[in-house]
Amino acid sequence: MSPLASRKERPWWRDAVTYQIYPRSYADSNGDGIGDVEGIRSRLPYLKSLGIDAIWISPWYPSPQHDHGYDVSDYMDIEPDYGTLAQAEQLIKEANEVGIKLIVDIVPNHTSSDHKWFQAALKAAPGSPERNRYIFREGKGPNGDMPPNNWEAVFGGCAWERVIEADGKPGQWYLHLFAVEQPDLNWENPEVVAHLEDVLKFWLDRGVAGFRIDVAHGMFKEKGLPDIRKDPAASMLGTEHKPFWDQEGVHGIYRAWRTILDSYPGDRMAVAEAWVSPAERIARYVRSDELQNSFNFEMLTTLWDAKEIKTKINNSIDALKEVGAPTSWVFNNHDVVRSVDRLDLGLTNHGDTTFLRQGDPKKLNIARGTLRARSAALMTLALPGGTYLYQGEELAVPEVRDIPEDRLTDPRWKMSGYLDRGRDGCRVPMPWTSNSAGAFGFSTNASLKPEQAWLPQSSWWGQYAVDTQDGVEGSTLSMYRKALAIRKGEEGLGDGPMEWIEAGADVVAFKRPGNFACYINFGAAIELPSSSQILVASGPITGHTLPTDTAAWVRLVS
Repeated sequence: MSPLASRKERPWWRDAVTYQIYPRSYADSNGDGIGDVEGIRSRLPYLKSLGIDAIWISPWYPSPQHDHGYDVSDYMDIEPDYGTLAQAEQLIKEANEVGIKLIVDIVPNHTSSDHKWFQAALKAAPGSPERNRYIFREGKGPNGDMPPNNWEAVFGGCAWERVIEADGKPGQWYLHLFAVEQPDLNWENPEVVAHLEDVLKFWLDRGVAGFRIDVAHGMFKEKGLPDIRKDPAASMLGTEHKPFWDQEGVHGIYRAWRTILDSYPGDRMAVAEAWVSPAERIARYVRSDELQNSFNFEMLTTLWDAKEIKTKINNSIDALKEVGAPTSWVFNNHDVVRSVDRLDLGLTNHGDTTFLRQGDPKKLNIARGTLRARSAALMTLALPGGTYLYQGEELAVPEVRDIPEDRLTDPRWKMSGYLDRGRDGCRVPMPWTSNSAGAFGFSTNASLKPEQAWLPQSSWWGQYAVDTQDGVEGSTLSMYRKALAIRKGEEGLGDGPMEWIEAGADVVAFKRPGNFACYINFGAAIELPSSSQILVASGPITGHTLPTDTAAWVRLVS
């Protein structure tokens, strides 16, 4: 293996383990059933004990919550349900004091329809400067009553909405690649460009370490907004290149953003949510003068298969090696079915129907899915680069599938014609205590019942609670804490070289500096090197026998 630069000499983001917090669902400090900033602050000791390096907070800005914060009405304030700007500033300060960096979500592709800019656009005339901040177009047909093109929205239905003009008559149409309440910004407009740069500076001035960029492959649209010849649906990831994804114009924006980030001390960074394929396309977002990180979504759409996973690891590392960027591994987030379910059921679709997205619950083997999810965690934490974890992942919580239909909140549900239950199942509030009081400890209000949280918790939710796993040998939480502690102590983990170990067709095995090795067994039981020292494993091991669906970190003895 090639020489390894000291971790102290590398920017923190090349190695970081970042923990995603969905603020509505993390911790409720005021008893209203909705998570908030003070709730997050109260859990800083837990986050510190977990051993993560940074937290990423999903949007916490003022919003009508049509898409739970991803419809922003003001980029420079805090959603009142979550608290105040002063509380957010205190959280940033205290997180930094305990050695945890804080990353905030930025949503540049669209705003809320409640944003003052869009409200001004609705009142203004066609062709006005106010409308030019968004993408307004005349409709087709004799009366303009047909959409400007055939594009469909990610959440379902037409991607265009017609407005009523000041004279009370139907007029222009505006583009919304997501919900109707999320109009797309016009990134050809210098005013839009300048405003979002001001937003970055606003939060950097308050001490954030960086940004997660929502729909980073969006923003720019192909000139002329042409019809799509094949599938007009705007899925986030597909084989057909779409005229609204991965356009060249985004790279000029990110070069400008990189200049802003580099002008601040402390290795400030940005990570792209870029649903692009193949891996070579991702690499374009993390060139030396653009963004520092881009999520590697290959693992979110992979089968539990040794050959497939090894191929995706190779492709990802090789592609980013060309531009000198680290890989950022992801197995869970707020948009996908939890890995416990996904890895057992073989879900590979980031798609739009109930069955394809969530799988058949009758076929789910929770025990097997849990073991696979734990093994996947050890694998990603051992791979070169950084890792992003999602709240509850450290507890091995499964997807919640029994949310009553009248409590579903994801806009996918309505916009799909009530076919896609959406993403609520991975967003249910954290279980902190096995006792159901305070919605399993999610809320300081002890009288709040699990079904009264903003998303209802199931009766069985408490079995995964933090207090049932804290300090318990063999629990998922204990495994994560042990693995993260080892990772911090191993100079060779994080960014740096790796070598494959040949251990059979059903085994993914690799070596890292310091005689560290990781084995993940996808087939029949195998024997680990007899002289090796087992550091941590995802499941029970007898001697040096590694069972199926199990991963182990070992110290090789030469």
